[in-house]
Formats: sequence, structure tokens, C-alpha cells
Amino acid sequence: MAAGCRIATQYNVAGVCIKPYAVALAADVLKGSQVRVGVTIGFPHGSSATAVKVAEADRACAERAEELDMVVNVGKVLSSDWPYVGREIKEVVNCGHAHKALVKVIFENCHLRDEHKIRLCEICGQAGADFVKTSTGFGEGGATIEDVKLMRKHSPPKVLIKAAGGIRTFEKLLEFKAAGASRIGASATAAILDECKRQLGIT
Repeated sequence: MAAGCRIATQYNVAGVCIKPYAVALAADVLKGSQVRVGVTIGFPHGSSATAVKVAEADRACAERAEELDMVVNVGKVLSSDWPYVGREIKEVVNCGHAHKALVKVIFENCHLRDEHKIRLCEICGQAGADFVKTSTGFGEGGATIEDVKLMRKHSPPKVLIKAAGGIRTFEKLLEFKAAGASRIGASATAAILDECKRQLGIT
């Protein structure tokens, strides 16, 4: 975890996304940098009770998390229990915003049909989420250009798109940016940004 945080500061990326137990340690390692501490909530399938997700979010913010990456309850989405899904997203968003944290809502698109993704974009806009995000990176599939375009089309302009999962080259990063992604989640940060610098002639 600490090594990943050091890479993040070396390349001055927007943030790191870590597991809840490591929030305080990451905040210590990143202290004084511009890199934000992000944390997963309800990882990996979003099946925790809503109250548990809210408690997890509250605890993470107390330990200096600045961004919350919340996984929707995939089972509830697949069963189209939209009142439940909407209430849960709203509660986590409210908790995060009370602590001045950004909230990203992870769909885990590999399990969903387009109609699920579209409805989630609408719900996240109504709930005031800051980002919608394609995947955890641990599902059967990662980000796709088609999904990013769909999410951008059906999300309000104020809701940004984060593409995550399987993005390992600078060329792919550019493709996802062109499709509408404002953030990229990747474990290949150094390789991607080294190639960026090479192409731009930055030493």
C-alpha cells in the first residue's frame, strides 16, 4: 500500500483507492501531497446492509478519506429494486458530502444490462453523486468504451465518469478520455504515465 502511495505522489495523480483498513496509514503517507485518499465502500459486490455502508463511509472519512468509491448492491440492481438502490446511494452520498468527500458510485457493469446502467445514471444524478464508475476492477470485465459513452449520455453534466478495470496503456487512456471519462482508475499508473511523458518528450 505504501509503495503504491509513493508512486501516486511521484506521478501526482488525482488519488489512490484503497481498502478501508488502510485509510489512516495512507493518509499519513500522502500527507503534504495533493493526492487524495480514496476508499472502497461495500467492496466488492455492494451486498452489505445500507447502515453498514454508511458506517463504513463515516469511519473512513473520520480517518481522513477524501473520496468514497461505493459499490451498488448488484443483487438489488438486477432485481430492479430501484427504491432500495436510490435510498442507499443517497444515504452514502449524504454521509460523504457531510464530510466534504467526493462520492463515486461503482456499477460493476459486467453484471448489468444497458437498462440497468441507464437507470443507475439517472438515480446517481438525482442523489447528487459526484462520479459514476464502470467497475471495481475485480469483476469479470472492466471498463469498455461503449459503457463510458452510455454513462456519459445518461448522466447529468455535473456527474463525472470514472473508467476503471483493464486500462493499461496510454493509448487506451486517451480512448476512454475521448469517450467521456474524466478519471481513469488503473494499477498500471507508472507504465501509462511514463509512455505519456515519452510521447510528449518530457524527461
